Amino acid sequence: MIKSASDFIAEARQICRCLDITDAKQLADTAENVIILDVREPHEAAESKLEASINIPRGLLEMKVQNHCCEPDSLILIHCAAGGRATLATARLQEMGYTNVHAITAKFEDIKKAFG
Repeated sequence: MIKSASDFIAEARQICRCLDITDAKQLADTAENVIILDVREPHEAAESKLEASINIPRGLLEMKVQNHCCEPDSLILIHCAAGGRATLATARLQEMGYTNVHAITAKFEDIKKAFG
């Protein structure tokens, strides 16, 4: 049986901490330091991005994340266009040993309104 992307996302949601916009914004606002990762493709980020975010495409995450975050307990919030890639990326970072990583599972337009 071939697994679909939605199958992988559903599996990742079982092991990830997924946040809605309200909870993500509250966590970011109360944290001393937060890293916001945008795992969309570069052309998507070029069109519109969060001011404080770092764009690392999902396909390069494992190779580039340590350039921006080398502490395993750093607060990392991950977003994409609708939540799927963010969820997969969160699961991967947890597998890599990051312990305080969360997926924002919302549409980018709504995230942009909340985070600016």
